[in-house]
Amino acid sequence: MPQCIVVADDLTGANATGVLLKKMNYQTYTVMNSERLELALFDSCDCVMYPTDSRGVSSSLAYNRVYNVTNLLKEDGVKVYAKRIDSTMRGNVGSETDAILDALGDDYIAIAAPCFPASGRIVIGGYMLVKGLPLHKTEVALDPKTPVTVSDVKQIFEQQSKYPVGSILMNDMMNGKHYLAGRMKKLAAGGCRIIVTDCVTQEDLDLIADAVITSQLKFVAVDPGVFTATIARKLIVPADKKEKKKILAVVGSVNPVTRQQMEELWLSQRTAYNIFAATKRFLESEEEREAEITRITDEVLEASRAFDIITVTGDGIYPENRIDFKQYEDRFPGGVDDMTGTINDSFAEIAHRVFTMHQGFKGIYSSGGDITVSVCRRFQTAGLCLLDEVLPLAAYGQFLKGDFEGVHIITKGGMVGESDAANRCITYLKEKLYM
Repeated sequence: MPQCIVVADDLTGANATGVLLKKMNYQTYTVMNSERLELALFDSCDCVMYPTDSRGVSSSLAYNRVYNVTNLLKEDGVKVYAKRIDSTMRGNVGSETDAILDALGDDYIAIAAPCFPASGRIVIGGYMLVKGLPLHKTEVALDPKTPVTVSDVKQIFEQQSKYPVGSILMNDMMNGKHYLAGRMKKLAAGGCRIIVTDCVTQEDLDLIADAVITSQLKFVAVDPGVFTATIARKLIVPADKKEKKKILAVVGSVNPVTRQQMEELWLSQRTAYNIFAATKRFLESEEEREAEITRITDEVLEASRAFDIITVTGDGIYPENRIDFKQYEDRFPGGVDDMTGTINDSFAEIAHRVFTMHQGFKGIYSSGGDITVSVCRRFQTAGLCLLDEVLPLAAYGQFLKGDFEGVHIITKGGMVGESDAANRCITYLKEKLYM
């Protein structure tokens, strides 16, 4: 029985959204021929995409098509309803949103988060930007069938919808999900059936999704597909995935690339907490090494009460903390390789203790090939089942065999990727863990 129904204004949009859902292992069907439609076919799928081919038709015809399709597909067991719209606001976004709301009932509202960060479509201050340009200054304004001549998203909905439209801006979102949930409820109580939100990053979409779920409002997701996929990930969770999950990142690389990536990660992920490891202590003596490992492990476990993503980062990412290996040569006859091996093994020991003491940790992000080797050795995994490439030279897989079989891991070279690489890897892990 489908748990997610997506009514799209065209076929390519339906398939694009379907692919996002399929990436999270949902069984997804797109209806191609409504005349051959048999509802029994949907018993084995999670998500149904239904294109209405309504972007270029009159607003009244678009309304009728969306209304009729929603009436046909709505069921009590559906957890996510979505109206897929064009990523540049072309077409009948207002009348189609009205239609799906009318078909579902007066107790539903629409949460419109019309951004697609990976394609450079964002909404900030209520205005849509496409790769940095206001929407009305792009080629969309010259579209021969459905031109868009304003950049104010709220205004676009107001011009096309019969319902009051409210907005949530970035200032609101800075106050967290509970504040945002209250803001949504207040707007809905005031008569707004459509609420348009600012959204710049995937983390913004996660926050909006968490807020609307927290609000317990009945809602429809209105977006180009990314917000729908985010909502689905949080509401349509397989039975074996429902326990609360957490991610541990262990980062020992000391190059400027890693520093930029971690700083962007800390800014972007609202549920992330960082702990700096004083890496010199790993080399000073066995007692100091054990004390630092214990300190970090205890802090990770304490932070995990409030945070879902914990990063343990070597303080050497800042030049003033870099280790002068010469002063430790007497303790390490094997030289620098021996010292860096001890540091890597210390990070691996922290990760092992955390996973042993807290069963909620299911994902690891490791930056630096040597640390990954140490982690796998300490966890006594037979190897990694490689499943995907997250970005060039960053691989996703799962532990093979051992006490921690099935743990999800992303491994990335310390010098690999742009400034957003660590954030992209963590976001990918969150999707795989249904976080």
